[in-house]
Amino acid sequence: MLISYLPILILLLVVMGFAISNIIISALVGRHKPTAEKLSPYECGVEPIGSARERFSIKFYIIAMMFVVFDIEVVFLYPWAVAFKSLALFGLIEMAIFIIILLVCYVYIWKRGGFEWE
Repeated sequence: MLISYLPILILLLVVMGFAISNIIISALVGRHKPTAEKLSPYECGVEPIGSARERFSIKFYIIAMMFVVFDIEVVFLYPWAVAFKSLALFGLIEMAIFIIILLVCYVYIWKRGGFEWE
């Protein structure tokens, strides 16, 4: 049974060997002439303003996490909608509980001012 995974293992070894050999060849053959312009942070072709080590507001990360959480909700809703008939009443109740929990979280975040960008 494990013999059926042999082609996948061979492919994995070939890919890893290719990647490692490319890194080694690049390090050996490539030119190493660092300049101030090459070492400066790249910002979409625009001259960098300030330090690259600037701190971001925690609000930025909280908004990003909320986006991910509510985006994941759609990932769970789609398979449920596809298998809606086979899940019957049990699936409907489970999804209702899931949506109610998300709705409570949404209202909590809204009341706490989580969607306010200052």
